[in-house]
Amino acid sequence: MRITQGLNSVLGRWLPEQRLFLKSDNSTRFARLSPLTQFAALGGVAAVFGWGLIATSILAMDAVGAQGQRLQAREASDAFEERLADLSTERDSRAAEAMAAQERFNTALDQVSRMQSQLLESEARRHELETGLGAVQANLQTAIKERDLAQGKETGKNKLTAAQSTELQTALDIVSDELKSTTADRDTARVKADEAERQVAAMTIERDQIVSRNDEILTQLEDAVTISVKPLDEMFRNVGMNPDDVLKTIRRGYAGEGGPLNPVSYSSSGDAEISQGEAKAKEIMITLDKMNSYRIAVEKMPLAMPVKSAFRYTSPFGRRWGRAHEGIDMAAPVGTPIYATGEGVVIHAGRAGAYGNLIKIQHEMGVETRYGHLSKIKVKVGQKVSRGSLIGAMGNTGRSTGPHLHYEVRMNGRAMNPMTFIKAAQNVF
Repeated sequence: MRITQGLNSVLGRWLPEQRLFLKSDNSTRFARLSPLTQFAALGGVAAVFGWGLIATSILAMDAVGAQGQRLQAREASDAFEERLADLSTERDSRAAEAMAAQERFNTALDQVSRMQSQLLESEARRHELETGLGAVQANLQTAIKERDLAQGKETGKNKLTAAQSTELQTALDIVSDELKSTTADRDTARVKADEAERQVAAMTIERDQIVSRNDEILTQLEDAVTISVKPLDEMFRNVGMNPDDVLKTIRRGYAGEGGPLNPVSYSSSGDAEISQGEAKAKEIMITLDKMNSYRIAVEKMPLAMPVKSAFRYTSPFGRRWGRAHEGIDMAAPVGTPIYATGEGVVIHAGRAGAYGNLIKIQHEMGVETRYGHLSKIKVKVGQKVSRGSLIGAMGNTGRSTGPHLHYEVRMNGRAMNPMTFIKAAQNVF
């Protein structure tokens, strides 16, 4: 009592004692507010105000940080997509260059083959002419000998021998000219063959450089798409889904084909390096198809935040008060906008017992989301919504102790932790 009286006397200088009168028809009463009581009340009000100010600051900082992280992730994703598109364009350009080099290489090989055939024909023709020339020279020598032996005989015979010598000499001149022409053709064909071989060697070097560069680009593409697919695989596993089942479901729904069939590569028969590049390109195409299927699945999954304004988590997923709490609670003022977290169809929009005003959205692959305790419902049953569509407003309907959103994610009827989906999306995008 002495301590209380001492505190009251000290605080009485600034907080004099107050009396609160309560008057009724029959009597009048008053409540005495001592300086210590006033000080305690003011301290409590100040503590509550300070706690509210600190909590609001923390929520604001978290919201700003989360928005900055999303912007950074989006910028990184856009940069990666741009880099991937550049690499794909460069790969196509290098593939076209390799195709042109291969065509030039094949053309040069054909030219070399034709020139070699011409060279062989020239050699055979020269050999035949040389053989014929040898026979003519032998006949000429025999005729000359016969002419010498027949000298002094009849004049008519001598004239006949001279005529034969003239014919033989004429034939010899013709054969010599043919031999010279064949030799010149052979030399020309040999020069052309050597030039063609040099062109083939240069084209082979050019082709090898293009193939090496193309292989480097394909390797970069392969690494890029592999790095992109890995977090998507992990994301679906983290939310309890089999990636293979997800891909099968998406491919069944997006299996359209058509249009002209253009080859994605050129013939590489007998060329192991180009064949290996084609195999790598096909693997990249398969991985890109897998990544595109994942992106379609991600667009249909509820991976966004249902509340974009400032809020605070008031209850996590799991056991609560001896019962299973099958969602998460996100508290904010009444009327705070609520958005769909993924593309789907509204299957319920109305009252639902302890949920109060409830919206259910059915998504692809057996996933369903629920939004409870709403003050307003802005969608109808059967309506299709997309990610980020405004569907309602936060409220305090149903079994609720204050304005908040009860958000659930169910897979094939089984409740899943919504934070798993939210964190999985943040880790990927």
